[in-house]
Amino acid sequence: MKKYDIVGIGNAVVDVITHADDSFLAHMAIEKGIMQLVDQDRAVALYGAMKDRLQTPGGAVANTIAGAGALGLDAAFIGRVRDDALGTFYADAMTDNGIDFVNPPVADGTTPTSRSMIFVTPDGERSMNTYLGISTGLSSVDVPPDVAGNAKLMFLEGYLFDEDAGKTAFREAARAAKAGGGKAGITISDPFCVERHRADFLHMIEHDLDFVIGNASEIRSLFQTEDLEEAMARTAAICPTMVCTRSGDGVTLIEGFNRVDVPVTRVTPVDATGAGDQFAAGFLYGMATGQSLEACGRMGNLCAAEVISHIGPRPQRDMLAEFRKIGLI
Repeated sequence: MKKYDIVGIGNAVVDVITHADDSFLAHMAIEKGIMQLVDQDRAVALYGAMKDRLQTPGGAVANTIAGAGALGLDAAFIGRVRDDALGTFYADAMTDNGIDFVNPPVADGTTPTSRSMIFVTPDGERSMNTYLGISTGLSSVDVPPDVAGNAKLMFLEGYLFDEDAGKTAFREAARAAKAGGGKAGITISDPFCVERHRADFLHMIEHDLDFVIGNASEIRSLFQTEDLEEAMARTAAICPTMVCTRSGDGVTLIEGFNRVDVPVTRVTPVDATGAGDQFAAGFLYGMATGQSLEACGRMGNLCAAEVISHIGPRPQRDMLAEFRKIGLI
């Protein structure tokens, strides 16, 4: 039975990335800098309006798992795609990247494979328009117990809380991982997701999870406060490891009574897509290999800085070599 360093559960989304200016966003009524859910007709219209396309397998946790796999961890991803062209592309691309794609494409599915149309403006900001499609149907049936129970780290995507079946699958996967001696954690995903599911998030963080990763807006939203210090302290009080990314202000990590603030070197992003996802990849690599809390934060920051230096949500440089270069490993 195979053991995994890390297993992720999340939306299996094909990212379709293009360049656009602010006037195009206004013309197409695209809200800048956030992720918006769109229906199938809107997805078709936006796809047709793209003048150049870079197509990659995406989804927040899937990007993290790909990054962790590129760092050398034995990794698997649990997610749903249909047996259509995009679904086949997604499954093959994950496998080609050395990630075990646990679920075969769903035959004769009634809902297409999920996709996100991402418009990158000259300032590097990305505006995401996501059609969730078949991903929303993920349930416990899609989570093999022998995979979840053999994960050193189980990483969950908050977006899947939008469906009750997804919440149930998360709880069962987290408990299976912990029963097998592993740890389970979550990426909060976005503050709007927290608004929709605050009570469920807090209950799961307190009772089922070992670590939580969120940005400042998401962590504040958990406790409906503008005081970030208060929000981080309250999150750390209910979860063994709390990680809060604060963009150009660095990252704060709290583990029990141990708090570490890791600064970042400010850079102008080419494309901010995947910054949080690759931060998580670096951080979780550090956690899986027994690094210190500070080293985990530094690894996460380096991975985030690398991915925003180019178009696309996944690393292009050998980040293990970068870690060695500065003495992290």
